[in-house]
Amino acid sequence: MNNLKKIGLSALAGSLVATSVFAGTMDVTGDAKIEVQHNKGNILPAQANRGKAFSMTNSIYFNGGSTLDNGLDVSVYFELDQGAANGTNGTFDSHNVKLGNDTLGTLTFAGHGGDSAQSAVDDMASGDIWDNGFTIGNTTTAMAGAPTSSTSNNMLSYSLPSLYDGLAVSLSYVPSSATQNTSATDYALKYTGYDGLTVGYANGETTLTTAAHASVDTMYASYVYGSLTASIAKTDQKSESTTAADDLEFSSYGIAYTVTDNISVGYYSSTLATSDVASDLDQEVDGFTASYTTGGMTISGKMINADNTGYLSTATADQEMWELAIAFAF
Repeated sequence: MNNLKKIGLSALAGSLVATSVFAGTMDVTGDAKIEVQHNKGNILPAQANRGKAFSMTNSIYFNGGSTLDNGLDVSVYFELDQGAANGTNGTFDSHNVKLGNDTLGTLTFAGHGGDSAQSAVDDMASGDIWDNGFTIGNTTTAMAGAPTSSTSNNMLSYSLPSLYDGLAVSLSYVPSSATQNTSATDYALKYTGYDGLTVGYANGETTLTTAAHASVDTMYASYVYGSLTASIAKTDQKSESTTAADDLEFSSYGIAYTVTDNISVGYYSSTLATSDVASDLDQEVDGFTASYTTGGMTISGKMINADNTGYLSTATADQEMWELAIAFAF
């Protein structure tokens, strides 16, 4: 993205710290996207024409930062989004403050939009191919995808990009609250010490209610060979709930090919199973994506099929969609 503006900032340290004025910068970037999406298979009148009309998304991003006298880097990030669903933050969507450096690692306080160590890697292979407007049969309920651990507003995370010879570590902490039964702690490890290969493991907790406490584990790997990237991932959720359907197994894989510097294509697939319910069918999603980028413009398309949504075999459980989009970055 090209910076629209760089705004010089200065601030005085608090009364408890004796230091000089320090200066930083604020970079302002943005994007806008126009798309048309058609979903076929849901028979509800309210859903039958969903996505056949054009829609638009857009955001403005503020990235500010500076290096303190003690060598620590501090940065702040805000996303301005009129369509933000998080009403408690007004028009602001994701926002966070980061403090640290490459040697000591980085501590992040996420006011909104933060990832836990596990949810950041919940589906590293298919790129959330399942999250494309599919619903459970003739309902408005969205289809479930990769299990994730707890996240919340005002959560903490820590990352150390180089713990030892290509090994990185991430930690996160979600405090207990009115919507979070108990606090949740996650960790993740990623190894990139072999050329082209990335492998990782993450463990997290879901603690929304007493009855729904669960452990969530993710393993993933990807390998880059020339213009080809192959990825695979697996996530298991083991719940303390007495409901058998709360134990989940998710697996996915993807193959991406960079045709030229401007053109890329990919095929992705994911499967979600309720491992302890014999009568449930596996939810299966697969599809193709393609994109063309020139300058600050990206034209993209996708064709995706979803079978057995809601683990069912009804006529409306099998759905398909296509999408065309044009996005601009500035």
